Amino acid sequence: MPDVGSDELEVIEILVNVNEYVELEQGLITIEGDKTSMEIPSPNSGIVKEIYIKIGEKVQTNTCIMMLEIDNSNTFLSNIKKKKLDILKNFKKDDMCHATPIIRRLARNLNIDLNQVIATGPKNRILKEDLELYQNNLLKEKHKINSNNTANELEIEELELNSIQKIVGHNLYQNWINIPHVTQFDEVNVTILEEFRKKYNNTKKNKEQINYNITILVFIIKVVSYALEKFPIFNSSLSKDNKKIILKKYINIGIAVDVNDELYVPVLKNTNQKNIEQLSCELLCLLKKAKEKKLNISDMTGGCFTISNLGSIGGGWFSPIINAPEVAILGVSKICTKPWWNGEKFIPSLILPLSLSYDHRVINGAYAARFITFINQVLSDIHFFIM
Repeated sequence: MPDVGSDELEVIEILVNVNEYVELEQGLITIEGDKTSMEIPSPNSGIVKEIYIKIGEKVQTNTCIMMLEIDNSNTFLSNIKKKKLDILKNFKKDDMCHATPIIRRLARNLNIDLNQVIATGPKNRILKEDLELYQNNLLKEKHKINSNNTANELEIEELELNSIQKIVGHNLYQNWINIPHVTQFDEVNVTILEEFRKKYNNTKKNKEQINYNITILVFIIKVVSYALEKFPIFNSSLSKDNKKIILKKYINIGIAVDVNDELYVPVLKNTNQKNIEQLSCELLCLLKKAKEKKLNISDMTGGCFTISNLGSIGGGWFSPIINAPEVAILGVSKICTKPWWNGEKFIPSLILPLSLSYDHRVINGAYAARFITFINQVLSDIHFFIM
């Protein structure tokens, strides 16, 4: 241990493993005192042979913490007595703050002075939520200043977020910053499917006098259910420690719906076990409950995969945000008419844009391409629905 200007400090993180190669000044451990936490860097590059300390132990200046097999290609060791570590130089206790290296790096990226942040964590530690609150308050203050400066020039109106918007907004923000999103785009020729859907609805009405139309979204739900059976990695989630993939043996699909500018995601259960008519009836029932604000907790939990349908509104492709702990979401846009090459000539066709966002920690690009290609093929093949 170098001179850290304190009697004893607690080890809160060990950042390397035995037999791991470390670079010069790479962090070895994180230590924490009453008012600060800091990384102790390696004095040289080499291989870690022994680790003599454990998390929770107290260390002080000159404590032997590790044995390193030196990489002789590095000349830093011969000059170590002449050089002081930058991380410990000019360190004032009054300026110390209680934060992990990850929080410090995030603060540097956001250009936030940690001494200005109010800590709410254990032992007065600064958490990521504290940085978010500080940044939001800073933006509000800037907006207030800008509003005061332009009050005589521009007229504005401020609207409070309702409770649903706050909850959904917080969840989407957490999902966006914590999940490495990748979005795969595709477009499907649904001309034959749409003709079949219209004929199917007319036939059912004549025979059974039903008073509703089965929408193309119901067919998409059915196809996605089939795809989740064929590609079970999309019907999974990560464990809380991010070390295991949990494969689910059931298929529940959430449908993101907009009701009076509020977002709800009711969940259709066991969709792979139901036919088109059953799915249509259950979807209509859930949408009705959403519009009447009668959805309960069981209606909106247990989802494995989400479909976000903007087809009734308009627009082209978009990048939907994954609904954690799920690992993928399918965005459906508005069907449009385009020229489509059939191998001999271009013909007017109904084209459906699809956007598949997936968690790149769990799903690689090849799997995503196969998954959305499979959905494309089945939606284009009318024989799948003749059952």
